Amino acid sequence: MVRVSRLVGWTRRRGEPVRVQIVLFDGVEEQDFIAPVEVLGLAGKMGAALTTTLVSTAKPGTVTCMHGTRVEVPNGWSPPDADVLIVPGGGYNNRTGPGVHRLIADKGFLARLAASKALPVGICTGVMVLSAAGLTRGRPATTHAGAKADLAAQGATLVNARVVDDGTLITGGGITSGLEVALWLVERFIGANQAQRVETVLEYERRGSVWRSS
Repeated sequence: MVRVSRLVGWTRRRGEPVRVQIVLFDGVEEQDFIAPVEVLGLAGKMGAALTTTLVSTAKPGTVTCMHGTRVEVPNGWSPPDADVLIVPGGGYNNRTGPGVHRLIADKGFLARLAASKALPVGICTGVMVLSAAGLTRGRPATTHAGAKADLAAQGATLVNARVVDDGTLITGGGITSGLEVALWLVERFIGANQAQRVETVLEYERRGSVWRSS
C-alpha cells in the first residue's frame, strides 16, 4: 500500500522511515545542524521511523564549520534519497568567506535544490539559500532576525514565529531554532507523543510558536 503525502510531494510505503538529509558546507553554523542531529537521532533511537544523514553539497569530504569544528561528511547530496532536506545557515554576514553565500552563488546547487522533491527545511540563514533557489517567494517564512529584511525583499511573506510550516516549506528563525524545527518535524511526521518524549530526555522545553498555514 502506498501512502501519498499531499503536503510534501513525495511518496513512501507505509512503515518506511522518513529519510532526512542535512546539508553541510564550509562555514556552516555548528548549532544550526547539530540540534537537528541530536533531536532526530534521539527520536530514531527511541523508535521513530526516521533516518538522519549528513550530506555535503558535492562530493564527500571534511567540512570546516564556522567555529572551527571539522566534520567528516561521508555522503554527497543525493536528492532522490531524501524525503526531507534540511539546509542550515552560517556566515551570512561574511559575503566573501565560507558560508551560505557560497551556496547562494552556486547556480548548479540552487537548480538542484529547486528541482528536488524533498521537503525543504531552512534553519536560520539557511532559509536565505532556499530563497535564492526561489522556494520562498510568495510564501510565509522566517529566518534569523538579521536577515529578515533581506528575506522579505526577496519576495517572502515574513512571519515572526519560531517555526513557520507552510505545508511544502518549513523555516526556522534564529540559530537555536533547529531545536524547535527538529522537534516539530518529529511531531508532524511521527506524532506529538514522540516529540514530547524527546523533549523529556533532552530536558528541553520548546520556545516560541509554530505558525501553520490553514
